[in-house]
Amino acid sequence: MVEDAATGFCGAVVRADAREVTVEDRHGRHRVFPLRPAAFLVDGKPATLVPPPVTPKGPARSASGSLAVVNPTARTARASRIWVEGIHDAALVETVWGHDLRVEGVVVEPMHGMDDLAAAVAAFGPAPHRRLGILVDHLVDGSKETRAAHAVAGPHVLVTGHPFVDVWQAVTPAAVGIREWPVVPRGTNWKAGVCAALGWGEPADGARRVLGAVSSFRDLETPLIGAVERLVDFVTAAAPEDGFPSS
Repeated sequence: MVEDAATGFCGAVVRADAREVTVEDRHGRHRVFPLRPAAFLVDGKPATLVPPPVTPKGPARSASGSLAVVNPTARTARASRIWVEGIHDAALVETVWGHDLRVEGVVVEPMHGMDDLAAAVAAFGPAPHRRLGILVDHLVDGSKETRAAHAVAGPHVLVTGHPFVDVWQAVTPAAVGIREWPVVPRGTNWKAGVCAALGWGEPADGARRVLGAVSSFRDLETPLIGAVERLVDFVTAAAPEDGFPSS
């Protein structure tokens, strides 16, 4: 709150720059005054107002934390692809990495499960110019997902994943407003068990809640972030590399 020493106009400073200051009184009226030394009173004492420093804006960031490309030029999609297990996986990847993938021309496709993965990979025809990255849930020692991943891995196929039973669990509990993900008994559909334990209704209701809670990489657990980043690097790189992540 300031008072113009010359006119007695009192109010709150609402804008200021190196040349002038705008003051709003209690009736909502604005007046603009030149910014001169000792031109105002603060608590009845002469004062010189100093405009706030201009904070330089850093480069814009995408939801994944990478540098955002402003007005990217449309490009033809690469022959390389990233496969994910289902539509929820695809939705999370789009939310966080969608900008990056469009800049790179990478298409993400849901597999709707891992049945006949070897046949699907063979039909895709991986090659140096046609790489395939596959994101897998529950990629832990001894799981069927890990066995299937080893069966298809090769110089032009990279399989990565996370240890969680379902991609929902790769969303941080804090993002969805819970302390932790509930333990679901074996033999029970995981999504249905989670929704029942948390009172979320049907799995479709839970999906809207979980997917709607994610806006950036900060809402995801580190294993999923690392897995997707590796896939993006792999399908956009020029040289072949090992096809299966080391443990």
